[in-house]
Amino acid sequence: MLRKNPSFLSYIERLYDAMPRKEDIVMKTFRKGELLFAQGQDPIKVFIVKEGVTKCYFSEDNGKEYILEFLSEGEILGELEALRTIPCLCNVAAVSDVQAYALNLPFFKGMLEKDLHLNHMLLNALAERIINTSSRSSSQQLYTIGHGLSKILELQERQEISISKEDMAAYLGVTLRSLNRALKDLD
Repeated sequence: MLRKNPSFLSYIERLYDAMPRKEDIVMKTFRKGELLFAQGQDPIKVFIVKEGVTKCYFSEDNGKEYILEFLSEGEILGELEALRTIPCLCNVAAVSDVQAYALNLPFFKGMLEKDLHLNHMLLNALAERIINTSSRSSSQQLYTIGHGLSKILELQERQEISISKEDMAAYLGVTLRSLNRALKDLD
């Protein structure tokens, strides 16, 4: 539900500390609600979250949002767009205040060409996303809204973050009305 990647964070921290030129990797801060990526726009950086929580979501033509996942420490953002040289597939917004390492695109692509460890970590991160997406999809098909909601409420308490009802509904793929019914049933 909340994805973290401590090994990726450790890798980027070591890389950042060893950087002679700090222009290739800079630290960026995003306030709660601020967009890191906007769906359809060309990305200018690849981010690795140092601290905080982000949400990755699609904005549909009908005005509704669908949250794919919540990402936190060590998760990489914008790598698919950088690899494919395509506009941002979805929005990524800060759910809490976020600090992230921002890698410029030429530097990131250059590192991919020469750093085998980075390639292995990226492959593992992408494989983990596929596994999580498949698992979440089957869980949403097999379990009630209440089951998913209880997991979100646990996450919220454990991480000491506030997830809006709209975001909970968007993550579960249900209407706000259905979410409110499920909340009432949990009482």
